[in-house]
Amino acid sequence: MNKDKKVLYSGMQATGNLTLGNYLGALKNWLTLGDEFDCFYMIADLHSLTVRQNPAEFRKRARQLFMIYIAAGLDPEKNCIYFQHMVPQHAELAWMLNCFTYMGELNRMTQFKDKSQKHADNINAGLFTYPVLMASDILLFQSDLVPVGIDQKQHLEITRDIAERVNSIYGDVFTVPEGYYPKVGAKIMSLQDPTKKMSKSDENVNASIYLMDDADTVVRKLKRAVTDSEGVIAYRPEQPGVNNLIDIYSACTGKTPEEALKDFEGQGYGQLKTGVAEAVNSILVPLQTRVKELEQDKTYIDSIIKNNAEKAQYYANKTVRKLQKKVGLIEMPR
Repeated sequence: MNKDKKVLYSGMQATGNLTLGNYLGALKNWLTLGDEFDCFYMIADLHSLTVRQNPAEFRKRARQLFMIYIAAGLDPEKNCIYFQHMVPQHAELAWMLNCFTYMGELNRMTQFKDKSQKHADNINAGLFTYPVLMASDILLFQSDLVPVGIDQKQHLEITRDIAERVNSIYGDVFTVPEGYYPKVGAKIMSLQDPTKKMSKSDENVNASIYLMDDADTVVRKLKRAVTDSEGVIAYRPEQPGVNNLIDIYSACTGKTPEEALKDFEGQGYGQLKTGVAEAVNSILVPLQTRVKELEQDKTYIDSIIKNNAEKAQYYANKTVRKLQKKVGLIEMPR
């Protein structure tokens, strides 16, 4: 790591299919950060185990997500892209941090309450201690900055609390992370309910465009996108469906909403949806082509997986050994 650069940390789960919203709202923003920060990007596979997974499907999705990171433009030499489970220090640090986290803090986590309702037949301890593993993820690399959305803000707050608690007892152990709020970030809404964010867990497949959707599927989904009865292409609060289409078009083309409106001046919703589909496919088709190329190069992908896991382990081990020493665990003789 470059001592002059701050460390930025983020990751995604390999459950479900990544959506256009995930790409435009997060992944696309990561591409410019490698020059400015030392970046660690995780495939959060241990987090995914709070829900029962089909093993073969899970492995396939996780490997594909790794390749999507690279296909989207993340340089695996410049950024450390790795699988969470390949760095056992995540779990080791999480156990130690559990011992500095209070039940009352975890009881307040709104995501635990939400997920418990969705998975009432599987309310496991992992769901409850999920925020501690997330704190471990972040603190393991002495992260300065963590890109956060509203849904993860509470988890960053408990991470900061845990770090400050440990530091207050043992001195300078952890960097206390700050939230990172990208200057540019598209908030992409559901195609079927434009008042909700586009989500990979949406049961309505027509509500989301997935990164691996073929061009015809993209066109079909956008043709079915909810608009309104006004029949006017405008960018205003009363027309959330049209706004969403304009936002998608703008994010894909790099144009402002005002410039996008000029492109569709005097046209109808059908032409707007066609134009948005063309803009989306101009992003997705090259990405999908690159993923397919990477799928054919198993040796290259395996080498990147191994090298980056070893790199992540190296930095993670520094933090774990530091805390082990502070709490009084005996160091293994050399």
